[in-house]
Amino acid sequence: MNTLRLLFTVLSFVAAVISSFLFAGSLAQAEAPRPSPAHTPQAANTSTLDTVLEQGILRVGVSLFTPWTMKTPDGRLVGFEIDVAKQLAKDLGVTPDFQVLDWDNIIPALLNRDIDIIIAGIVITPQRALKVNFSRAYHSSGIGLVTNTSLTRSFKGPNDLNRPDVLLASVSGTISEDLARRLFPKATIKTFSSSEESLQAVMKGTVHGYVEHEPITTFLALDHPELVDEPLTKPLLETKAGFAVNKGDPDFLNFLNAWIIAHEADTWLASAHKYWFESLEWRKDLAKAP
Repeated sequence: MNTLRLLFTVLSFVAAVISSFLFAGSLAQAEAPRPSPAHTPQAANTSTLDTVLEQGILRVGVSLFTPWTMKTPDGRLVGFEIDVAKQLAKDLGVTPDFQVLDWDNIIPALLNRDIDIIIAGIVITPQRALKVNFSRAYHSSGIGLVTNTSLTRSFKGPNDLNRPDVLLASVSGTISEDLARRLFPKATIKTFSSSEESLQAVMKGTVHGYVEHEPITTFLALDHPELVDEPLTKPLLETKAGFAVNKGDPDFLNFLNAWIIAHEADTWLASAHKYWFESLEWRKDLAKAP
């Protein structure tokens, strides 16, 4: 009888201990912070490429710079980057959804996932690569300079622009702005939100010059020789542009690099670049368009 009572006591103690551990484990599980949906394994493994293919829409961030992206009088978007984005979407089997953004807002829009990709002649730099991932370069360009003819008639060369009384225009947040500040540290750099505003400033004579990507400066000098001049025979800086996407998306980046390689091989990119940057045929075509 004493043996049975002892056995019963031991079994009761063991059962109480097990129950206590089970209760503590349930309580800890209930109190533990749950991962947010954005950081669950399923969400983390969902790539932009998968989402684009599933939804059938590629949201493309662009900015108005001639001839990268332009808006016609009837509201259509045309230009080198528009052709690139349309071909990219076609090869993906999806529809491009263009969102026109001021340059200052284009990277934030990507980081906020309001767009899937930046196709806007965005120059590849180490500083930008800290925020976004770049594809390999698909376009080369340069940064040029135009000056207001009447304001700079007495200037002997570009060095005369590096004075405190000189105003130089550039688009805010661009490589052109950074270069203008670096090459002309004594001048006053006046920034604008768009290329069109900068163009108007140099033509009206509210600034002495405008630092911008080629061929914007060349086209401006050709169109308005009585108002502006292109004093340099070579660009101030050579640049290379790529697609920009969010970090942590290797599948999308791999596809974009493969797309660039394929269309370099079949010369589609070279043909598109030649049409928009090395000829004025597109102007004639736009003039004929309804």
